[in-house]
Amino acid sequence: MECPSCARDLDHCHGTLVLHVDALVDCTEPDCTDTDLVRHRLTIRCDEVDGGCICTADHTVEYAQAS
Repeated sequence: MECPSCARDLDHCHGTLVLHVDALVDCTEPDCTDTDLVRHRLTIRCDEVDGGCICTADHTVEYAQAS
């Protein structure tokens, strides 16, 4: 099966665009350099990714107490 956007020679990406809560975005396609929302058919919020995302995690640092 051929991608309709590929068949029309349209600029697009086959990866999924990950939208982070800190306003950054990245793509699951390693070669993707243009993270414009219009180029990506699939998008997901980072908190919906299996295992979560470091930008949504509560990173409380625990320190050992001296006795």
